[in-house]
Amino acid sequence: MSISRNREELVAVSALIASMIIWSVSGIAIKHALVVLPPLTMIVLRFVPSVLLMLIVGIVRRKHSMFCLQRLEWKDVPLFLIAGFCQPFLYYLLETFAYDALDSPTIAETLLSTSPLLSPIFAAVLLREQVTRNNIIGILVSTAGVFVLTLAGSTNYSIGSYWGVLLAFGAVSAAVVDSIMMRKAPMRYSSLSFVFYAQVVSLFFFIPLWFWKEGPQAILQLPMTNDHSQLLVALGCVSYLTVFASVIAFILFCFALRQVGVTQANAFNNIRPVFTALWMILFFGEHLPIAKWVGIVLIIVGLFICQRKDRFAKR
Repeated sequence: MSISRNREELVAVSALIASMIIWSVSGIAIKHALVVLPPLTMIVLRFVPSVLLMLIVGIVRRKHSMFCLQRLEWKDVPLFLIAGFCQPFLYYLLETFAYDALDSPTIAETLLSTSPLLSPIFAAVLLREQVTRNNIIGILVSTAGVFVLTLAGSTNYSIGSYWGVLLAFGAVSAAVVDSIMMRKAPMRYSSLSFVFYAQVVSLFFFIPLWFWKEGPQAILQLPMTNDHSQLLVALGCVSYLTVFASVIAFILFCFALRQVGVTQANAFNNIRPVFTALWMILFFGEHLPIAKWVGIVLIIVGLFICQRKDRFAKR
């Protein structure tokens, strides 16, 4: 029993770390894709193929519990409507406007990484999920590390519009509510089923907005871009976002969250900037000052504290 439980813990932690590694590259991929693609066009090109890919996988792998696709029951439709509206749709919109309203991208990134702070509140109120002292201490230490990592060395600490702060916290709240819906979803739905139906719902909101703001002409004009190498890079980045960030990472995160709970799963969001910093060192030659390394250490120590002893206590 103990061996089986330890194996489940290892699988859940591995799934969380893998999803964070994948998502840590997403910001870099989005930045390169937006050089050529308009924002809503990039989102549509990202999520339409991801929905089709999950549909194909779900049909082919019917007997595999994690990747099968169950029929949606009418009584569960409200849950998936909330999930799909909150994320990807609402989160992406609020995130974009927050970046626009805030003076410093560093401030924006810091505010958008506060989901571990809000998760215990939402989980305790909406799910009656137990939040332990280790959870709170670990999250506070890890979040302090995120602030040190993102703000150390920054020369622009001006906030800009305070609406930007509200938009950033609105985006974070939407992401946390989506994780609550993952936890509340009946276990008869596989992880792939949850992600599939949530993304289908999000497309019902995204596509009309895309037609209104950008439309098919944005795609038709792509071959006429002056730099075809940039177009190929952008499409390659969108392919990464489609397969890895929108499908694999979401499914892994959904699977792990349903095993360990909202508070502990969202605590792992703090390691995303750590992996992003490492990618910038390895592939872009960036050098991190000592203060940023201190932030990385705080993040990792905080996660160990958060997961200590009761890390996967049965809810």
